[in-house]
Amino acid sequence: MYDLVIIGGGMAGLTSAIYALREKKTVLVIERESIGGQITQSPKVQNYPTYTEISGAELADKAFDQMTALGGDFEVENVENVIKENDIFTIKTDYNTYEARAIIVATGLKHRMLGLEQEEKFIGNGIYYCAICDGPFFAGQEVAVIGGGNSALQYAIMLSSYCSKVHMFVWEDYFTGEKALVEKVKATQNIEATFGVKSTKLNGAEKLESVEFEKMADGSRFLYNANAVFVAVGQEPKNEIFAKLAEIDSYGYIVTDEKCQTSCDGMFAAGDCRQKTVRQVATAVGDGAIAATFACRYIDMNMGKLWKS
Repeated sequence: MYDLVIIGGGMAGLTSAIYALREKKTVLVIERESIGGQITQSPKVQNYPTYTEISGAELADKAFDQMTALGGDFEVENVENVIKENDIFTIKTDYNTYEARAIIVATGLKHRMLGLEQEEKFIGNGIYYCAICDGPFFAGQEVAVIGGGNSALQYAIMLSSYCSKVHMFVWEDYFTGEKALVEKVKATQNIEATFGVKSTKLNGAEKLESVEFEKMADGSRFLYNANAVFVAVGQEPKNEIFAKLAEIDSYGYIVTDEKCQTSCDGMFAAGDCRQKTVRQVATAVGDGAIAATFACRYIDMNMGKLWKS
């Protein structure tokens, strides 16, 4: 039995743990993949207070070290089900079962796929979703990025530093990312962008060989012979297992109030998995602090303790 179980080990989840541990609560963080979440894929974080520049992986490592130094527990497991009975949450993973007086969901977002036939087959064999992880394997080669938002622009800039050429394929007729990133991409000579196109087919036997694109203007099609294609077409939440406990909107995000409280008493949500407008590392940290503060208040009230504001 823990006071608080946090599902998700990104910056929102780690911050929640730090705040709850400082309130002398017993805390378990469950993460199904790796410490830090999406921020670990950012080679340079330049908009986080106190650091002019720091890698996302280093920032996450520092938060994790701080959490464990305070006595928090951490497990790499996949949460398969969560139920609530008699004010106690039971969290079932692929390895264990845990109980908690309150939970914070901080599961973040997952990369959105293209939705094309054979896409899963080509993952790791021509189709990639993390340029930081897989880009260096293609140093000196031509690669492609599908997408026109911030992630796609960041991927293209990074890849251009060691790939001979980066082709960008964008659905819209313009880039949708931040102005500073757009200007950087436009100023980089070995980045070339094709606008107003969508991917329609992936070709190849065991490995991706080419991608078919359709021009939105006239419906004509063309092939791009691919060494590697990095997909950056957005992200989506994975909150299905929580739908029976709390309200989730039509896009799959958990609905909360300003206290990060869900429609289920004792269940809070923090970070990118909840319904919100701005999704940045700083707002994830803010959510984590808020969710933990009110989760601790909920725990204390349920245990018959007074909590004075």
